[in-house]
Amino acid sequence: MTAAMIPDRRLAALHRLAGQAAAHLGMDLAIRFWDGSTVPLGSHWSGDLAVAVNAPAALTRLLRRPRLTTVVELVAEGALAIEGGTLLDLAARRAGAPGGTRGLWRALDKAALVRALLPFAFGPGKPGSAGHAYAGAQAARPERGRDDRALVQFHYDLSNEFYALFLDPEMVYSCAYFPHWEAGIEEAQRAKLEMICRKLRLRSGERMLDIGCGWGGLVCHAALHHGVTAHGVTLSQAQHDAAVAKVRRLGLQDRVTIELKDFRALEGVAFDKIASIGMFEHVGLANRDGYFRQIRELLKPRGIYLHHAITRPMKRSEREFRKKRPEYAAVVDYVFPGSELDHVGGTVDGLERNGFEVHDVEGWREHYARTTRLWTERLYANRDAAEREVGAAKVRLWLLYLAGVSLGFERGTIGIFQTVATRRARGASGMPPTRADLYV
Repeated sequence: MTAAMIPDRRLAALHRLAGQAAAHLGMDLAIRFWDGSTVPLGSHWSGDLAVAVNAPAALTRLLRRPRLTTVVELVAEGALAIEGGTLLDLAARRAGAPGGTRGLWRALDKAALVRALLPFAFGPGKPGSAGHAYAGAQAARPERGRDDRALVQFHYDLSNEFYALFLDPEMVYSCAYFPHWEAGIEEAQRAKLEMICRKLRLRSGERMLDIGCGWGGLVCHAALHHGVTAHGVTLSQAQHDAAVAKVRRLGLQDRVTIELKDFRALEGVAFDKIASIGMFEHVGLANRDGYFRQIRELLKPRGIYLHHAITRPMKRSEREFRKKRPEYAAVVDYVFPGSELDHVGGTVDGLERNGFEVHDVEGWREHYARTTRLWTERLYANRDAAEREVGAAKVRLWLLYLAGVSLGFERGTIGIFQTVATRRARGASGMPPTRADLYV
């Protein structure tokens, strides 16, 4: 047997193995190998969606290190790919398959599986050297070397133009609020900004703080439509520059200020209302109490605080909750370094322990599932422009990330809540007797 014959034999074995899987799966999907050959995983493949294994080394690396982070690395490098769609499309095809993936392991011929995969276990499988993961310290406590600015800028300073390819015109990068499920992302984000302002019960002349103000969508909306004086802080240079430009463009310099600053450095000022929208995820659970204490110090007595944050469902114990799923490691390594998700009970507990009275908790899980699905679709539609902006590897990672997050929200493995609280004081809180006005 010559060396030239080996790849053919390896591929023939893989084809036979894929054929076995197809008999069980019955999926409208195919596997495409590095030589261009394709094996449908069902009898009625539409010819559009395929999982591509673009290099033998991809199988070698998966066999040697069978982890989700390995899959992410291979996707970033293009060694593994979803052709003709995204992870959302793959999940839909899996859900619609008569056989599904359950029981596949039992259905496969184990001897044939070993014969097909064994040659790849000893092949070359050196990872690429591009370095797509975050390289700095991600410790939950700042004293352990965590650089919050570096963590934030890794995620947000990719390119404003990149984000503009999938966000709404106001560049709102957090869960939208859909008045009806057919609403577009533009309408839903406007509705979200207005809902936040109503929950904060903004009044003309009040001082408002937005912690992690992003590209300035909320502070500008609040100043334009509710007459407040708004201050936004961010650690992202790209966001800061764009938000400052937006304030000037709208002529709001007398009512809106944007600072490139850690909110913990704010001193000598008290705000009537404070919002934290999609920022708490950066904090780390070890820093939760310090975060809420600092917000309380910045808030006037009976002032309203709105906490908008992604969560994970609570487990049977706090110890079990702190164990991280493989998806978490992939997200913090490649997209969102330093992030950590609380459970809603931890949020309420932390607020009450640090001088707040909690009034309302509202779940928006299905709203974020819809938001991230639309973001995924928009980025996929604009992937060529996105690749020109940040490179193909980043686009692959972000499509995987956004689609995976959308599936997480749809399936309930992650959630999101808006929690409204006031700085605790004796006597009346100042909140109205009902919330009917919020949903008119």
